[in-house]
Amino acid sequence: MRGSTLAGLGALALWAFLAVLSRLAAGLPPLQLTAMAFGVAGLGGVGFLAATRRLGALRQRPAAWAHGVGGLFGYHALYFAALAYAPAVEANLLNYLWPLLIVLLSAPLLGLRLGPRRLAGVGLGVAGCAVLLGSGARFPVEAWFGFVCAVGAAVVWALYSVLAKRLAAVPTEAVAGFCAASALLATLAHLVFEPTVAPDARQWLAVLLLGAGPVGAAFFLWDVGMKRGDPRLLGTLAYAVPVASTLLLILAGEGAFSPALVVATLLVAGGGLIAARAR
Repeated sequence: MRGSTLAGLGALALWAFLAVLSRLAAGLPPLQLTAMAFGVAGLGGVGFLAATRRLGALRQRPAAWAHGVGGLFGYHALYFAALAYAPAVEANLLNYLWPLLIVLLSAPLLGLRLGPRRLAGVGLGVAGCAVLLGSGARFPVEAWFGFVCAVGAAVVWALYSVLAKRLAAVPTEAVAGFCAASALLATLAHLVFEPTVAPDARQWLAVLLLGAGPVGAAFFLWDVGMKRGDPRLLGTLAYAVPVASTLLLILAGEGAFSPALVVATLLVAGGGLIAARAR
């Protein structure tokens, strides 16, 4: 279990690069970017399966496809809709309910014990995220649809993550097919709702890096972590993602250092340490 939990941590580390790579791809419509990044991940994954003669991993029952594609595409579609119809900071804050939901849903859906230490750890993580993202947050009534989408995204990703353990018989290689199907759905949505922009060299680099990492390898690592690792610990440690993401943006010259970042880092680190020591 420890190695699988470390795989999940690898996914969290890759997701910390999502914001800075998205900034590198600035100028591409969000659904087009999603389609291209998922396309890189899907083509790479399916190509690897073909080269190693393991395409049979894609032959899964409909429930597995509904779970995989519904989770990957459903989350991103709702998240981008939230950013389109609600203020970004507030939408992101609501979106980061998913780590808390993973921890809480692990008890009723998987029968895993939470305990006071785990709850205290995730509570500190929530507080750290609120300090980092929620400073000065406002929730205007007219943006209700975007807020609903943000909460919906959190619920979809939490259910996708927790229910993966119940589909442990589905090989992680099948994620390649889920990425390819998500790329197809994102392409169709892009053609309906967005104009197409021809990427320049910088944007192509961003797409390739996204497809290889945060929108590629991360999903395979997360699948391993959720199926064979400790979802309670990974859910708590997931609150490190917005903190690490903010630090990377600052290093890339896209943000400014603030006392809130220090407080958020301490809260998230403290919550992670408490959760890691819980039994």
